[in-house]
Amino acid sequence: QVQLVESGGGLVEAGGSLRLSCSASGTRSSIDAMGWYRQAPGKQRELVAAVTGGGSTNYADNVKGRFTISRDNVKNTVYLQMNKLKPEDTAVYYCYAAVRTFLGGTSTYWGQGTQVTVSS
Repeated sequence: QVQLVESGGGLVEAGGSLRLSCSASGTRSSIDAMGWYRQAPGKQRELVAAVTGGGSTNYADNVKGRFTISRDNVKNTVYLQMNKLKPEDTAVYYCYAAVRTFLGGTSTYWGQGTQVTVSS
């Protein structure tokens, strides 16, 4: 059973920084993409950032230049460094991992979510 455990959320003032971590366990399979989504109250879940096993990254336009995603493939851990936070970054952040299956596809697993609140 694959499990994703997140940490690092909290309350911060606008302009501040937070670092989220998400560790995957319970699998010996390769993990393709890992990344972060977020969901604010009353809004749809949106992709924040993703990183492939090879290190290619993808960011939402509204976080480019402020957030940095990275991963440690040995630890199966993905990080999200968030700088220059804005009140509109307030949301529950969910990490995900696309784990290879023996059939050649992937199965996506999700973390439980961590709250990030940015005060103005």
